[in-house]
Amino acid sequence: MRQLIQHRVVVTGLGAVSPIGNDVATFWQGLMAGRSGVAIATRYDPADIPYVITAEVKDFDPIQHMDPKTAKRTARFAQFALAAAGEALRDSGLTAYADLDRTRVGVVIGTSLGGTADVEAQTLSFEARQRKRVDALYLPTFIYNMGSCHVAIAHDLHGPNTTPVMACATGTYAIGEAFRMVQRGDAVAMVAGGSDAGVTALNSMAFGVIGAIAPPGDDPSRAVRPFDANRHGTAGGEGCGVLILEQLAHAIARGATIYAELVGFGATEDAFHLTAPAPGGKYAALAMTRAMADAELQPSDVDHISAHATATSLNDSAETAAIHTAFGDHAANLTVSGIKSMLGHTAGAAGALAAVGAVKSIMHQMVPPTMGYTTPDPACDLDCVPNQARASRVRAAMVNAFGFGGQNAVVLFAQYQA
Repeated sequence: MRQLIQHRVVVTGLGAVSPIGNDVATFWQGLMAGRSGVAIATRYDPADIPYVITAEVKDFDPIQHMDPKTAKRTARFAQFALAAAGEALRDSGLTAYADLDRTRVGVVIGTSLGGTADVEAQTLSFEARQRKRVDALYLPTFIYNMGSCHVAIAHDLHGPNTTPVMACATGTYAIGEAFRMVQRGDAVAMVAGGSDAGVTALNSMAFGVIGAIAPPGDDPSRAVRPFDANRHGTAGGEGCGVLILEQLAHAIARGATIYAELVGFGATEDAFHLTAPAPGGKYAALAMTRAMADAELQPSDVDHISAHATATSLNDSAETAAIHTAFGDHAANLTVSGIKSMLGHTAGAAGALAAVGAVKSIMHQMVPPTMGYTTPDPACDLDCVPNQARASRVRAAMVNAFGFGGQNAVVLFAQYQA
């Protein structure tokens, strides 16, 4: 019988494409400065629909990250994945390692909305052509697994390759699933994260009609206000976050820089409603508790949470209740950042970008602010680091992500101890 060995899993590389910066350094600087990527939409005509704020990736040139032929054949979400994965791999030095067994390096990059922008464009084109012609590249462009597959092709990676789809919990779940693959020895390293590029008129309308999109107000850049008593919703965003997860022994053998250790993962299902959280955040709390149990940490060992914090009334109060349930009295000692105040809701990328931020918080002992917070809400009685980044002890940082359909995913990072 095969002896089961649980490998320690460390983070050795980071990559990001976001509404506040198209690399990790700029992304982190933006978080620390409280810079907002939320603005009036430019990827569709805001005169066409009533939901006008988005959080778009700016000045992204795919040719900087791939050849023109690949760019032409690749949906925007997969272009983001190629860019962020490329940065993370360069950062880690993994693919430059002479003894790397590429059959044991895989990719798990999830997406929630995939190539929906391409679906919209091709549907309109198909109808305009009297249903007689469709772009030959359409099918291999829009389908959801193409982000993971493009990354594997670009870097000659032959290990496990899959694409989770779990709405807004996607990126976090992808990191958790990759963690398990490395932990149990299915791979020595994984490229893990989430990518989405669903800023379209149709998607904005769809989220708007269910009350998820905030009105622009006098200052669109501060329209998304997690945990604030006057919060009115989020902004549809786009981007990608990628982490290189690696067996500790493999990272040490090649002399890699270790940023943090991934120590815990928890996932649950509300089984309650398609868009609303379970009352009291019961199963979100269970996911947090399971992540801590997996890590063999007590609530008092965790210092920071990068919250899901969508700035919608039900979700922020349910998450607050869940944090109180999972952490008890220690909830009062946590710093809890709502970075969607700056990034909008990047859907399948949200948890992955939050994970990049959480690792950076551990590295720099700094936590990002929740911007736009002005009016306390008794139902959200957390230290949400209002409006200014803070130097703070971060021994362990949790990332929460909760998706439509009731899917909850939580990962937990800690300072690496030899």
